[in-house]
Amino acid sequence: MMKIISKYTFVGLSLLSLASCKKFIDVNQNPNSPTDVQPKVLLPTTSMGIGFTNVNQLGLAAGLMVQHNAAIAQWTAFDVYNLDGQTGITNAWSFELYNGIINNLRILIDKTQETSPAYSGIAKIQLAYAFGLVTDLWGDVPYSQAGFGLANTSPRYDAQQDIYKGNAASGITSLFDLIRDGIADLDKTSILKPTTDDPIYGGDLAKWKRAGNSLILKFAMQMSNVEPALAKSTIETVLAGNNFINDNTLNFSVPFGTSAGNQNPGYVRDIIGSFKNNQMLSTRFLTLSRSLNDTVRLAKFYTKPNNVFTSYDNGATVAAVAAANRSQYNAYIVGTTGEGPARLLTNHQVKFILAEAAVRYGITGDANTYYQDGIKASMRLTGMTDAEINAYFAGNPSVVTLAGTNDEKIKQIITQKYISLVGNGVEAYNDYRRTGYPVLAVAQNATGDDPTTIPKRLPYLATEANNPNQPNPRPKTNVKVWWGL
Repeated sequence: MMKIISKYTFVGLSLLSLASCKKFIDVNQNPNSPTDVQPKVLLPTTSMGIGFTNVNQLGLAAGLMVQHNAAIAQWTAFDVYNLDGQTGITNAWSFELYNGIINNLRILIDKTQETSPAYSGIAKIQLAYAFGLVTDLWGDVPYSQAGFGLANTSPRYDAQQDIYKGNAASGITSLFDLIRDGIADLDKTSILKPTTDDPIYGGDLAKWKRAGNSLILKFAMQMSNVEPALAKSTIETVLAGNNFINDNTLNFSVPFGTSAGNQNPGYVRDIIGSFKNNQMLSTRFLTLSRSLNDTVRLAKFYTKPNNVFTSYDNGATVAAVAAANRSQYNAYIVGTTGEGPARLLTNHQVKFILAEAAVRYGITGDANTYYQDGIKASMRLTGMTDAEINAYFAGNPSVVTLAGTNDEKIKQIITQKYISLVGNGVEAYNDYRRTGYPVLAVAQNATGDDPTTIPKRLPYLATEANNPNQPNPRPKTNVKVWWGL
C-alpha cells in the first residue's frame, strides 16, 4: 500500500485515542507535535523537499545512467542498471515524494486556496514539478487520487498521457492546467503571503509565475515526439506571454546551507559522508568535453587534482586511482561546504528548449541565437568569465554554431544542454530518453532487465504491490514511457 498517510494524520489519531483522558491532554499538550501545521512551516518543507529529491538518490542514479559520473563501489548497481529493489529508489518514491512532498503540498493547497492563494499558487507549481518528476521516471503513476491520506489508500495509476494532457471523463487535471491554476492563484487577493518562508524566491510571486511558465515549456517539449502540434501551440503561447525564466537571476533553484543537516545531499554523500569518493567523473563525459575543447567549464563541474582530470569508465571493475586524485563534483555543483543549490529549472535550460522549438516548429526567434545564449548562460552560471566565454566562442565556431539537417541541429542543442545539466541528472536523463542524444554506449558489465539498453524508465516498487492498481507484471526497464523513444 502506498505510504501516503500524513504524519499529521498519525498525530491526530494518536490524540483521539487519548480522548478519555481530557485532563491529561489539557495539561500535556506538546507544542512540538502539532496537529495543524501553518503554511509558513509547510512551504519551506516542500520547497527543500523537491530540491533534496532531485539531488539525492534519483539524481545520483540518473547522473550515472547518462554517464556524467561513473560509480566505483557503493553505487555500482545504478551504473550497470541493476535498479530493481534499490533502497534509494524505494525511499524516493515512498518517503520523499508521496509521503512527503506530494502529501504536504495537497495539505498546503487545501489550507490556503480559499483565503491565501499566494501559497496555493506556489504549491500547485511545486506539485506539478513533483508529479512531473514521478511520471517522467516511472511512466503511469498515482496522480489524480494520490496524496489525500486516508481518503484513498489505493490510488489509481493514471496513464502518463492523461497526466500530461488531462482526461476530464476520469477527473484528471493535466500538468499544464495544474500549473495554470497555480499561476492564476498568484494573481488573487491573499490574506497571507510568503516572505522568508519561501526559500526559493523569497515570496516574489512574479518570479514564481516565470517559473511556472518555464515548467510549462519543459513539459511541452517533453511530449514533442507524441504530441508535436500541442507542444508547438503550448510553447508559442508561453513565448507570446514573454513571462518565463530569461535570466540567471530568475532560476528555479533550491538553496542549501553550510551547516550539518542543511547541506546539499550530494555534498554529504560524495564529499564528506560515509559513502564519499564512490563516484567520480565518467571517462565518457571527459572524452566528450575534450572533443569539444570544453575543459574550462568542465573544471567548474569537476575537481582537477594535481591539475589533471582523472576519470573512471562506467561499469568498469578495475581499481580506481586513490581517492585524493579522483575528479569529483566541484563547488559549482555541491558548494565548497555543501551550499551548492539544486538547479531545478534554469535560464540555460529554457534557452535550449526554445532553440529546439525553433528548429522543430519554427517558433518566433532564431534557433542559433537561442542556442548560443544557452551556452553562454550555462558558462556564466558556472563562474566562467566573459573573457573565457568569448575565447571559447572565438576558438570553437563549429561547436557554437548550428549547422546541418534539423536532426543534426537538435543533436547539437541536446548535447550542449546535456553538458549544462551536470548536477541535474534527472533532466539530462529525460532528454536522453526523449531524443537519443547524446549518443551513449551501454556501460561495461551491464546487468538489470536488459543489459543491452540504458534503462528507459525506473522499475515499480515491490513495496507498492498491495495497491491492486499497480501494473503487474511491472514493465521492464527497456519499455519506453509514453513520450520516449
